[in-house]
Amino acid sequence: MVDSRCLSPDVVPTMPRHDNARVTAVLGPTNTGKTHLAVERMVAHSSGMIGFPLRLLAREVYDRVVAMKGPDRVALITGEERIVPKDARWFLCTAESMPTDRDVAFVGIDEAQLGADAERGHVFTDRLLHARGREETMILGSAALKPVVRSLVPGVEIVERPRFSDLSYAGAKKISRLPRRSAIVAFSAEEVYAVAEMLRRLRGGAAVVMGALSPRTRNAQVAMFQAGEVDYLVATDAIGMGLNMDVAHVAFAGLHKFDGRRRRRLTVSEMAQIAGRAGRHQRDGTFGAVAEEGPEAFLPEEVLAIEAHRFPTLDWLYWREGDPDLSSISALLASLSAPPQHEALRAAPEATDLAVLRRLAEDPAIRARARGQVERLWAVCGIPDFQKLGVEPHARFVSRVFGHLSEGHLPHQWFADEVARLDRVDGDVETIAGRVAAIRTWAYIAQRRDWLADPQHWAARTMAVEERLSDALHTSLTQRFVDKRTSVLLKQIGAGAGALPVEIGAEGEVTIDTHAIGRLQGFRFVVAPDARAADKRLLLATAEKQLSRERAARGGALSTAQNEAFSLTEGGIVTWQDHPVAQLVRGRSLGRPSIQLDEALDCLDPPLRRAVSERIQTWVDDAVAAHLPVLAKMAAMARDPAATPALRSVAAAIEGGAGLAQRLPVRSAVEALTPDDRQRLRKAGVTIGALDLFDARLLKPRARPWREAVLAAAGVPVPPAAREGATVLPRGAPGATLAAGFRPLGTQAVRVDLVERIARSAHDARKGRAPFLPDPALATSIGLEVGTITRLMAELGFRPAAEGRWAWRGRPAAKVVRPKSDNAFAALAEWAFD
Repeated sequence: MVDSRCLSPDVVPTMPRHDNARVTAVLGPTNTGKTHLAVERMVAHSSGMIGFPLRLLAREVYDRVVAMKGPDRVALITGEERIVPKDARWFLCTAESMPTDRDVAFVGIDEAQLGADAERGHVFTDRLLHARGREETMILGSAALKPVVRSLVPGVEIVERPRFSDLSYAGAKKISRLPRRSAIVAFSAEEVYAVAEMLRRLRGGAAVVMGALSPRTRNAQVAMFQAGEVDYLVATDAIGMGLNMDVAHVAFAGLHKFDGRRRRRLTVSEMAQIAGRAGRHQRDGTFGAVAEEGPEAFLPEEVLAIEAHRFPTLDWLYWREGDPDLSSISALLASLSAPPQHEALRAAPEATDLAVLRRLAEDPAIRARARGQVERLWAVCGIPDFQKLGVEPHARFVSRVFGHLSEGHLPHQWFADEVARLDRVDGDVETIAGRVAAIRTWAYIAQRRDWLADPQHWAARTMAVEERLSDALHTSLTQRFVDKRTSVLLKQIGAGAGALPVEIGAEGEVTIDTHAIGRLQGFRFVVAPDARAADKRLLLATAEKQLSRERAARGGALSTAQNEAFSLTEGGIVTWQDHPVAQLVRGRSLGRPSIQLDEALDCLDPPLRRAVSERIQTWVDDAVAAHLPVLAKMAAMARDPAATPALRSVAAAIEGGAGLAQRLPVRSAVEALTPDDRQRLRKAGVTIGALDLFDARLLKPRARPWREAVLAAAGVPVPPAAREGATVLPRGAPGATLAAGFRPLGTQAVRVDLVERIARSAHDARKGRAPFLPDPALATSIGLEVGTITRLMAELGFRPAAEGRWAWRGRPAAKVVRPKSDNAFAALAEWAFD
């Protein structure tokens, strides 16, 4: 029950008396049309005014009357908002802001039972006692008011109105089982947000309504609920104050609340006020709790009382002097503390404004400043604590405001800086909601005519900031608590999965009723990245049911795809149109790997899966034959019963090394090869080198991915790849291994085909066993070091000719002769073939 709760200095607390005018008390439960009746009666008069308990409700009725009478004839007055056209005839106000000095034909007081509220009750009691229309006064409230109204308002005519529809108890239901068009009521912002978050996960989202929201945010949230964009609404007890919505069921998240002083259980009347929001006009409504048992569950007697609309009567209301003595602070405190003189009235508990006044009265400096300005001090004490800071922090703020006002107006720069500080829309829900509460304080101050040098400008400025923040808060609330995808799914699923309007865009984007739910990447449905974890199960289930036709069409296209549509990626993954469809696995031989379809293709029918598998396998076989032709040929030779044992042995070694084998381990087999065997190997692309057997085509960048893939598929460790185009690598660098096609020699590793070229160059240069000097051009061009050449020549079977020892390694260190030439071969003098 939070709203404007201060008397403006513009308002005179007494209004013209019309003792002979008709006073009617229209009493009854919710959904009896009391507010509607009051509005109809007001506009039937030449002028009128209604005081409401909430700014939100005042704004709602203001908009309705504007539609009936036009904006030039209707006024809205709340603590933070003031729209008063020059020719205004009908006024919609919060109870605290009613301009009681105006003489109007009709006066209405809504929710008058709030006279029993500890914080604001004295204001409603004052209006009930003193606010009168020239021709008619209408007091609206619950039936519990009947005895106290008779006691306090002599001659009142009481009209009791029955509820238009039945209200029945539906038992306790978990939040996950609440029916659509339900409102869940909680009693703190934290509880509201927690329930809304749960509904977002379970039911696609909820609108949020709290008394602290601005009318703009509240209207936007309610509009979502009314339009059916969400089927659930989470609210504080502000929902019980006449806010009209199409709610079928009201669920209580709890039955206790903090009333500003203590945590207590709701009274039966408060329960009924909230539960009565269920049902609209002649449509029946239901209510219940979320808890089946325990302190938050309804008691049987409470249920019976709510269903029968039988509540304890109110025998008294809170009262505080509405026209206090403003001659001094002491006189003001005394009059505000004076006891009531009627048995149906009780002294009101100390409200925030009075608590703040007491704190300030303790300050001698404030007392000194207040001399002759007590009325202004009391008005400043009435600044509402919108931010719920508590009495002490709020009193410090009020003291600062009064300090400035006691000298004239509030400083322009201070006010401007504070408003500018709040004019930001970044942050989460709680941050923006905090700014909305803060700007309401400055909007309230801007409505006081003599507190600012230019109140009209600042009223417009604070209103603009509040509207921006309200729009941002609505957006933030919607983003946090509403998942339109899930909401649409839940609505449509009730009609059958086949009714879901699923559409697939050209880029694979999947939408349901224009809401993006994810993307179909190949055959795999990927949930939209902004979907939370709890929603993914629902979205995946929906997609699985609806995308079968598209997947079948894609499967058909895959089974007949051209070779150009396929590619091989790292790890032996086969892709089709850049989407993974299969993985290379161990086959009959290294050169004949098999494929395993990606699990995303499990969605296809078995016959289509087989067709897809056969097509991918054919492409893999063709690609291996094109990129690694030697493997299939070596596999055939190794298994050829007509081949010589030596040929089969050599072929098996080459196949096992994926096109590369060291000569030394198969030396005896190589030496046993017949000329025909050698011819067959050369025809297959195999080089029988001095140190290695290899197919030079496999050293090309184009073949490397396939060689690595077939090795990985066979479970053979894949050597690190050398950098592309490398001929010589530092020993220990990635790819500097024989398995990768590089032979380690000294501190370097040389590609095996270049090793063979150097070996042939050396053999071509020698003449028998006579010492010779090899051609240094090739070794120099590829960047071989002296140590590398030395090691290579030794492995090739050459030795230094001088005294049978190495030129610089075989001598004692003291006699090492360093080469005088950059030519490595020349530095070694002559070589002899060993």
